[in-house]
Amino acid sequence: MTAAYDSPVVLDRREGPYGEVVLRRQGALLQIIANGCFLMDTSDGRSERLLVDAARAALDGRPAPGVLIGGLGVGFSLAHAAADPSWGRITVVEREPAVVGWHRRGPLSALTAGALADPRTSVVEADLVRYVHETSDTFDALCLDIDNGPGWTVTDDNGGLYDPSGLRACARVLKPGGVLAVWSAQPSPDFEDSLRNAGFQQVRTEEVPVARGVPDAVHLGVRPG
Repeated sequence: MTAAYDSPVVLDRREGPYGEVVLRRQGALLQIIANGCFLMDTSDGRSERLLVDAARAALDGRPAPGVLIGGLGVGFSLAHAAADPSWGRITVVEREPAVVGWHRRGPLSALTAGALADPRTSVVEADLVRYVHETSDTFDALCLDIDNGPGWTVTDDNGGLYDPSGLRACARVLKPGGVLAVWSAQPSPDFEDSLRNAGFQQVRTEEVPVARGVPDAVHLGVRPG
């Protein structure tokens, strides 16, 4: 029987600061569910890796750049960044303690143990929306994957990341010429307009075809130098 037809098995269920988060297994796949909304699983990871690679490519050879990854998820973006020696430092912001625990001591550790042990990697347990407004740190790239897209957020307050104030905060923590990359479950022309209106340049969208339905997308914009 294939994973698609196996009944999901709940491995852990936690009440976190933003609602319920669940880790479950379906066949060979691990899945994260937040407040009843499917977030991601370990089936593919192509678009999460593109999120990191597209940001790195847009930096045009900048030496040892620092990247902020918003959302740990199942760890595809972190593991892919850590596999690239050209990143100077890798900071992950994750607001759910349960997700961090599943990576440090639980079933997801098989995917990210090496990346978490990398001396370039640090994990900050914080709300990303608040973090980009409050941190004094700056980065060369922001790779954001905390929702199913700008128009499909896990919690209502996440919408503040994609409005004018949130995009200005993202630009604030980017170094001149830095890159903002935002994962989405579908392309959003409206979000491209939002990026341009917030002052980002070289705005574009890269797509990853999926087996059925609309493609995954990575929206990119560059802070002016």
